[in-house]
Amino acid sequence: MADAIRSSAAATVTPTRGGITAPRGFRTGAVHCGIKKSPSALDLAVLAADAAGSAAGLFTTNLAQAAPVTVSKEHLDRTTGRARAVVVNSGCANACTGDTGMQHARQMAAETAAALGCAPEEILVASTGVIGVALPIDRVIAGIRSATGSMSADAGADAARAIMTTDPFPKDYAVTVTTSRGTFTIGGMAKGSGMIEPNMATMIGFLTTDAQVAPDLLRKALQLSARDTFNAITVDGECSTNDSLFALASGASGVVIDEALFPALLDGMLAVSRELAVAIVRGGEGATKLIAVTVENAASIDDARQVARTIANSPLVKTAVHGADPNWGRIVAAAGRSGVKFDINRLTVHVGGTLLFENGLPHDEAAPVAAEHLKGKTVQIDVRLGAGRERATIWTCDLSAEYVKINGEYRT
Repeated sequence: MADAIRSSAAATVTPTRGGITAPRGFRTGAVHCGIKKSPSALDLAVLAADAAGSAAGLFTTNLAQAAPVTVSKEHLDRTTGRARAVVVNSGCANACTGDTGMQHARQMAAETAAALGCAPEEILVASTGVIGVALPIDRVIAGIRSATGSMSADAGADAARAIMTTDPFPKDYAVTVTTSRGTFTIGGMAKGSGMIEPNMATMIGFLTTDAQVAPDLLRKALQLSARDTFNAITVDGECSTNDSLFALASGASGVVIDEALFPALLDGMLAVSRELAVAIVRGGEGATKLIAVTVENAASIDDARQVARTIANSPLVKTAVHGADPNWGRIVAAAGRSGVKFDINRLTVHVGGTLLFENGLPHDEAAPVAAEHLKGKTVQIDVRLGAGRERATIWTCDLSAEYVKINGEYRT
């Protein structure tokens, strides 16, 4: 585990075990209900709090929104930010499925609510998988009954597996946050491998905490933590129909989050979100390298993000990294088409700390050193614009032939 991190709120954030159910007051159940072909592949999970509490959600900006996104938005509006549970399936996105898809999403909420003894509006719904395919709703309902009948505070790892599609590994993480008023815990799990440039959060992500948080503060923390984590990643520049990020607060720790303790909550959510977001990129479809693109000396944070995102999304940059080719020209060209103004004679490019471009001229004699860095599993690209003091980092991965193979055969 990583060392403790000193928080800006005079709190200490420390990694802990347990993933999504590390916070008190949460249970999960995960089953194979028959959406995925393999009987050993979990494909449905229910994450539930012992009682309804504060909830928040961020959703895709894609106008082709899946039925579960619409239903979850409606439920959060009706309850003004309260929820008891989330039901999620993988293997089928329930997107572009018309009125039938909406009916199925509402059935998932109603069936989960009946099992937990709460109102359907207190249930959030998420789905991920193939677009344009109807859910086998009878199997899903049977799966919900099975999952809710076998819920445990120790089943968080199973839930993280149940939300996977093409992910090469499950992603979960948790931290404890120690403050002068007591200790609370934040847990999380996420899935995402392809169709990743969220513009909101992630493909499918969940955060839990046993702190007591009002809905407006929980949503604020979710938005701020997502901005530089889930919203700072890209695998292929694609914004999905189903992107959803949920946060649930049980209040079971007894620690009340007010404005004074808000920075401690935010630090904890940032720690969990960053770990999950980077894991999504590291596990991107066909990925062999994690790439961090940092842009510094920008006139604004938005400028820094825009340049970093343009570089991170460049197929030419991503393929060059895959081939360990220190092609600084592709990086400069991507920065130049980002729409952000800068003076190329003040631009510098470093790869793995090695200077490759400065004052409008190359340093090609350093290319062999940079090439050695690109052969590793983690790659750092640094660009300085010479236009200001702001900086931002976007995480991405390389582009390989395996990515093409995975997506060329996705429906077949």
